[in-house]
Amino acid sequence: MEQEIIDNTHKDFSHNWVSSSRFIWFCQVFLVLALVLGGCYNLYTHRYKGKPEVNVPENTLYNPKYK
Repeated sequence: MEQEIIDNTHKDFSHNWVSSSRFIWFCQVFLVLALVLGGCYNLYTHRYKGKPEVNVPENTLYNPKYK
């Protein structure tokens, strides 16, 4: 009785460099996209909101007014 050996090396992640490199490439694309979108969202939530009313002394204006 002879047993049949099934060769699954073409399906193995560590033996097939094409599928492993494709998987690593997709992981890199996903991580870069997640970092870019996360950074954009963080910049959006911490954006500058409005102009504050700043009291500027009259002697420091472009045309200063002295007493």
